[in-house]
Amino acid sequence: MDVLIGTIALLVVLALFSLFTFKAPYGSKAMSALAAAAVASFLIEALIGSVLGDMLGIAAFQEIGDLAGSLSGIAAGALVAMALNVQPGYALMISLPLANMGILPGFIAGYLVSFLVRWFQERIPNGINLLAIIFIATPLTYFIAALIAPSVDGILLNIGSILESAQSQSSILMGIILGGVLTVTSTAPLSSMALTAIMGLTGQPMAIAAMAIFGSGFLNYTFFRRMGLTTPQETISVAIEALTKAHVISANPIPVYVTNFIYGGIAGIIIALSGLVNNSPGTAAVVPGLASTFAWNPPIQVILVGVIVAVIGVTVGLICSFIFKNYPIKTEEELLTSDDEELEEKDEAITKKSNLEAESVNA
Repeated sequence: MDVLIGTIALLVVLALFSLFTFKAPYGSKAMSALAAAAVASFLIEALIGSVLGDMLGIAAFQEIGDLAGSLSGIAAGALVAMALNVQPGYALMISLPLANMGILPGFIAGYLVSFLVRWFQERIPNGINLLAIIFIATPLTYFIAALIAPSVDGILLNIGSILESAQSQSSILMGIILGGVLTVTSTAPLSSMALTAIMGLTGQPMAIAAMAIFGSGFLNYTFFRRMGLTTPQETISVAIEALTKAHVISANPIPVYVTNFIYGGIAGIIIALSGLVNNSPGTAAVVPGLASTFAWNPPIQVILVGVIVAVIGVTVGLICSFIFKNYPIKTEEELLTSDDEELEEKDEAITKKSNLEAESVNA
């Protein structure tokens, strides 16, 4: 039952991300900012903190990684505000109080308060708008994040129950669930790095997560390139870290999530049967996943499994690109162009209204 509840919760969260991308004002720009925040915080935490800090035992690197991960809320709040044309200084002012908040509460609070700050920027004289942001917008960001944080954390822990429940099942079932679910999660701003870190995942389950997501780099590169979701130059970023294109993924949820789940389930079975272990939680990303697994297993075994999951990734990517070749997709260029036009139209409308009011006063 826990597995079913956790799976449903994950699907709901992923569906909400996609709905937000399509329907929310400037949704694609906001999702792109959230992805950038995840990379700026969790990827540093995984690469510097876990790989260089934990594996090599260098305390300074571990501290750098821990600091980066703990500031994900600030990164999300500031980047989403700047994506919505809030002045950088104001964006930092409203996001700094989010230091102890997670990435999702920080993102939601920053997104909502950005609309108020934009109104202050455009409608209130300079100097006065600064005071309004300090005394109104900045505390509001904190209170919104603090209010929603318990619910968001509860959702993450509920999804994490998939991992806990799967460990008591058979190796094959555990491989399918962990490989499929975490590979899908790695493509969403929810972040597989954050989820495995929160759960403190170790041992065989962490090895499944790490190596399956390593192979997903080959899967997503092949699938994105074949489907034309991004430009050829940008596709390499998907192979290194899928979160860099989270806005594109959220706009095309069915083909990307289905493809990743199919691959993740197959790869998870192979990894589970291989006997690999990984005691570095939070390293569920392409580069950290492979690097951290070397620390706990014979190198030849890791290389062999790595080659196998990479081949599986390319194969599934090719097959699924044929399956979804007639599926209507939204490319990155279409998404960003749509949001740019929406933002420009709103700015022009506000400017026009201000000019009319000024003319009326002068008259």
